[in-house]
Amino acid sequence: MRRLAPFLLAGAALAQGGPAPVVVAPVVEREVVARRSFVGTVEAERVSTVGGEVEGLVLEFLAKEGARVAEGDVLARLRTTTLELQIAAARAELALRNEELKELRNGSRPEEIEQERAKVGQARAEHEIRAWKLKNAEQPFQAATISEDEVRDARLAAQVAAEKLREAEATLRLAEEGPRSERIDQAVARVKVQEAEIARWEDRLERHVIRALFAGRVVAEHTEAGAWLKAGDPVAEIAALDRVDVVAPVLEDYVHGLATGVEVPVTIDAIAGRQWTGKIHAVVPRADPRARTFPVKIRLDNPAEGEGVLLKAGMFARIHIAVGESRRAVLVPKDALVLGGPKPVVFVLSDDGKTVRPVPVETGLAVDGEIEVRGPVAAGAKVVVRGNERLRPPFEVQVLPE
Repeated sequence: MRRLAPFLLAGAALAQGGPAPVVVAPVVEREVVARRSFVGTVEAERVSTVGGEVEGLVLEFLAKEGARVAEGDVLARLRTTTLELQIAAARAELALRNEELKELRNGSRPEEIEQERAKVGQARAEHEIRAWKLKNAEQPFQAATISEDEVRDARLAAQVAAEKLREAEATLRLAEEGPRSERIDQAVARVKVQEAEIARWEDRLERHVIRALFAGRVVAEHTEAGAWLKAGDPVAEIAALDRVDVVAPVLEDYVHGLATGVEVPVTIDAIAGRQWTGKIHAVVPRADPRARTFPVKIRLDNPAEGEGVLLKAGMFARIHIAVGESRRAVLVPKDALVLGGPKPVVFVLSDDGKTVRPVPVETGLAVDGEIEVRGPVAAGAKVVVRGNERLRPPFEVQVLPE
């Protein structure tokens, strides 16, 4: 025999005068606070239209709508052939200047110093010969055996030999001491100038690559490969959607006391049966002069859904803000209320669990799936939440497992 669901037997049980099958739930007492709902819209945490800094031909466009991008990912590349050639030439010039600096810092080679010493030796020998010839020429002159011109030639030749010796000795000293520090400093400066020139060209090259400034998703394309991009033209629109803001206009009567960090329940009409808890991120201190409302931003984490995200920018949302002081209240499940009479009624289970009694109540705050009741109903009692619409005197019941 097939077992029927308990509530399919309720009519038969009542007709035979037996107890009615019911499900009960406990009455609770806890702190509650009045809340007011406001309509808002889901917005991306951050939105940016990325533009190009320079003018050029779009060689490659990678920012496709819906695609996820990380910070620094390439969105588009412009043609850079001329810049690459300029950088190659600048780097070759830098290599030349580095070699010149290296040569100055290394100083003279031992072979070059030996060569200069040999030149000094030759100049000294030449000087000694010229000095000896001058001495011999002066003695015959006193005896009037040679002309004055010959003596003058010998004297000038000796002077030339002396100057060549001094020149050779000076050259040797320079070779032994190496280049002056001023020349090395000048070579260092030339290297730095060329490095700065390369950095300038590389910066121009980098500005031909357009990148995402933050992680997010591409929500709009503004160019394509082959297009000519002017400086400042938009390339793509990026929205950060891993976290979203629900922006709701809140009446000025309820803005006082709202503070950042306070948790706020949020529901999304398009996603039924689910509730989020966000935190107040900002209360914009500027009202709409016509509606006297202030934008309040509630920030939420946005869960992934397949390759996208669950919450989309532009979705309709509701926020539920506490608008009063918290207080103790007696709460029953909303399904415990039976309406239709002068007052709402709840059926309270007797201590022996065999009968129930109807208790008129006044309702108050609704909190999630529960509602505040005021009347002779105490916390800890049990009330009927299923089967209460069929109850008739003498209210005999059979309590079923939930």
